[in-house]
Amino acid sequence: MIFVYTLIRQAMNASATALPEPNTLLAVLCGGVACGVMDITAALVVYGYLGAKPLRLLQGIAGGLLGPRTYSGGIATALLGLLCHFVIAFSAAAVFVAASRFAPLLVRHAVLCGALYGIAVYFFMSRVVVPLSAAAKFPFSFKMMVIGMVIHIFCVGLPIALAARRFAPSL
Repeated sequence: MIFVYTLIRQAMNASATALPEPNTLLAVLCGGVACGVMDITAALVVYGYLGAKPLRLLQGIAGGLLGPRTYSGGIATALLGLLCHFVIAFSAAAVFVAASRFAPLLVRHAVLCGALYGIAVYFFMSRVVVPLSAAAKFPFSFKMMVIGMVIHIFCVGLPIALAARRFAPSL
């Protein structure tokens, strides 16, 4: 959060009407879109293979805000879940891009750092965000943890890190 705050503060100090450096903004946008699309696609494919229905999966994401009543909300709560998913994806991209301004090795070694960032995001989501949310709690499964980590490496960390390297290389 400090990194995001610092990035915003620097942009505001540059000019009252100026936006963050276009390449930085582009890195966040491209990383967030790529992460959001790839991650939700992987979740729909993997959980679909395990028997979950797409509507219920998306509603489950909104369950973090709404709790159990999310499943009676139909398409509206599924769309809310999709919106929440992309807010999280853009937030993860913004944090990585901001951190790369202070630690240039994140973009110099984008593949390794992206993979590690994907694992960090997985554990942050599963051990901090979900337990603090109103989402349904499920018992621990080693198999699902491994699947989740692999998805987060390839569909979260790597796309974000590669977008940061491509569009907002460190100085």
